Amino acid sequence: MKLIRHLMIATVTAASLISTAYAAPTLQFAVGMYQPTKDKNDATYTPLANYLSKKLGMPVKLRTVESWEGLAKSLANGETDVALMGPWGYVLANNEAKAQAVATIEYEGKPIYYGIMITHPGSGINSPADLKGKTFAFADKGSTSGYLIPFYYFQKQGINPDTYFSKVIYTEHPAIEAQVTKGAIDAGADYNRNRDTMIAEGLIKASDSKIIWKSDPLPNDAVAVSEKLYKDKAFVAKLQSALEDLKTELKSQPELLPPRYTGFVKSDNSYYKPIRDAGLATGRLQPK
Repeated sequence: MKLIRHLMIATVTAASLISTAYAAPTLQFAVGMYQPTKDKNDATYTPLANYLSKKLGMPVKLRTVESWEGLAKSLANGETDVALMGPWGYVLANNEAKAQAVATIEYEGKPIYYGIMITHPGSGINSPADLKGKTFAFADKGSTSGYLIPFYYFQKQGINPDTYFSKVIYTEHPAIEAQVTKGAIDAGADYNRNRDTMIAEGLIKASDSKIIWKSDPLPNDAVAVSEKLYKDKAFVAKLQSALEDLKTELKSQPELLPPRYTGFVKSDNSYYKPIRDAGLATGRLQPK
């Protein structure tokens, strides 16, 4: 009986070790700072993380990274496996760490958006030509619409922001909108999706700001995977399928994405060529 008992214990122990050894790894899922606070950002994207966990059959740990550059670095150093990130942040991650886009998010059914410049209606500013000597806000230097695209526009106009404006600040997209509507800064760079969301949520009033410039269409935010994970083609296909299926799931679970976001479409690195070209033209991207 003792022998049998010992064998049973050994069997259970071995089974436990096997179970532990083959337990599904935790997928590190990072998102950029799309909401005014980290807590709200985490709360907004937790349903998406839970959805991916269910569809992929593995634990998914959500983490908010407060800058696009930081998100790109996290893909490079192994802290992040999958990221939802801005187009310029993605291009940086692809250039520096060979991260690969596998999907693009849709906003109101479209995989594109626009960079904008905004001012307060009482500022007397009606176009970028009126900005000389004014205070201007960019988002962080990893932002597409908040930095790269407006910087590229200024460069083509022969404008050096450091000398053209009386003061330049760098802050988060929601803060740019809030400070412009209050008149704390004269103008700033943002994107239409952020402005629309903040107006819809009552964070700012549409009447307290006006758009003085709009970019050409830009590719929406990317879902990117690390170079290592991209080599697992079966996983990539499963992830893409889960993201595409989300369009149907949103009908019964609208909380899976923030308002006005309608799903994902498959994409790849080539879709982000316009952003890469702007990065190269401004010297903000050095070819590897």
